Amino acid sequence: MVKMMKMAMMINPLALPKGQHKLCELCQKPAHVQCTKCRVTFYCNASHQQADWVGIHQKVCQLLVPLRTAVPFHALQVDRDHHSAQIRQRKEQLIEISRATAQRKLLEGLHMEALPAAQLCLRSAREVFGCSAVELVPAYLLLAEINIGLAYVAEAKEYLTQAEWTALRSPGCSRAVRHQLQRNLGRLYIAEENLEWALFHLANDVYYATEEFGLDSPKTCGGYLLMANVFFIQEKTDIAMSLYTKVASTWHDHLSEVLESHVHSSAAVEDLLDEIRWVEAEGTLHSLLEAQRQSTQEQPYLLALVSHALAVLCLLAGDLAQALEFGRKALSNSQLVPDCSLVEPIQGFLQLAEQRLGERDGSGAGVITDAGDEPSQ
Repeated sequence: MVKMMKMAMMINPLALPKGQHKLCELCQKPAHVQCTKCRVTFYCNASHQQADWVGIHQKVCQLLVPLRTAVPFHALQVDRDHHSAQIRQRKEQLIEISRATAQRKLLEGLHMEALPAAQLCLRSAREVFGCSAVELVPAYLLLAEINIGLAYVAEAKEYLTQAEWTALRSPGCSRAVRHQLQRNLGRLYIAEENLEWALFHLANDVYYATEEFGLDSPKTCGGYLLMANVFFIQEKTDIAMSLYTKVASTWHDHLSEVLESHVHSSAAVEDLLDEIRWVEAEGTLHSLLEAQRQSTQEQPYLLALVSHALAVLCLLAGDLAQALEFGRKALSNSQLVPDCSLVEPIQGFLQLAEQRLGERDGSGAGVITDAGDEPSQ
């Protein structure tokens, strides 16, 4: 808190130009606190400043300075056009940073921390594209999903209504956007326990995602995972487990391809699996383990798929001991399945992990890029 107070200062109302009123970055109420680093961002109190700093402001503090200060005078039109192009480029950069930050925090389950980034994404998109452009839909959907996670159903409905209205009046709205809209409508109906309508929208989600990304894409299987959760709630366990296995197989195959590319081409892990996809993979696989724990039916093939995929993630992150632990669980479960095609690949993986562990212990240095670490905040 002491650190936060050093970053803040009370605003002197007499120092403001006549007619200007500073508003809080988060709640739009009258502001009394200023960020002393950028001096262009204001808050109603220190707690909102801290929430914004943790959520997004620390990443964009200096980027906001040229966007929120007076436009310099340029006598020549060419200079004015150049300046305008630079400002738009910075705003588009701000949209991307805030969107990616909100999405990553959302996948990590940090809904409250994701909120300031998603709000900034929407405000910035409005400044660049206008208030009714289809480019605003991703920001609406982010805010809807965050509010669903926070159990703010009314707010989520409002954002989804705006997203749906904007998408419907935009004939050129992409299938990628439409699948996200349908997925969030499915989430909303799950939150309201209207499971039949949830399944309807999730089926549309899978349709649009398949058209855009293909049937076996990790981006598509998110819809299958939510459908499986609905069937699990409805106690239709066989259908749920079938869909869980589909999701596990998709991620297993994708991560196996990433590992193969990393081993044979020495490509950096972060070039093969970006941060958001990494967090999504980890969260999905652990949710599949939890679903299996809650089920009364033993699914050794599903456990083998999930354990092997988690082992690959651990190896890519440089956690070789954990990779071996998950790999051995995968092998033991695969051996319970008659003529299981996973046994040989898992055995090969264990050999690779043991070899890497021996090389690291022998040289005192790891050979696998640690892509799992994030900068401290």
